[in-house]
Amino acid sequence: MSKKVAVLIKDKDRQYEGLRSSLGLLMEFHVVSMFVLNHEIELTEEYRDNMEFIDEMEGTRYSNVSANVKKYGFKPITLEEVAQKLIENEVVIPF
Repeated sequence: MSKKVAVLIKDKDRQYEGLRSSLGLLMEFHVVSMFVLNHEIELTEEYRDNMEFIDEMEGTRYSNVSANVKKYGFKPITLEEVAQKLIENEVVIPF
């Protein structure tokens, strides 16, 4: 049975781990929202490829950092909106 899962990535050093976890959850047919908060991602080729897989598998990527929105296609979100979105999820995984 699929669950709604939020993956919160606040630790820049764990951004790739959070991305890979989001992708793995999508592969198990969960509904995943990935939130990159308070930092711009470090875009490598591998990170870009995995973000594209998340988009293809209909995961959602949010960020409160305008550079992530403008450069990398994240949906914009405020911290207040993050709080509201978390209520909608059954599982929250912090990184």
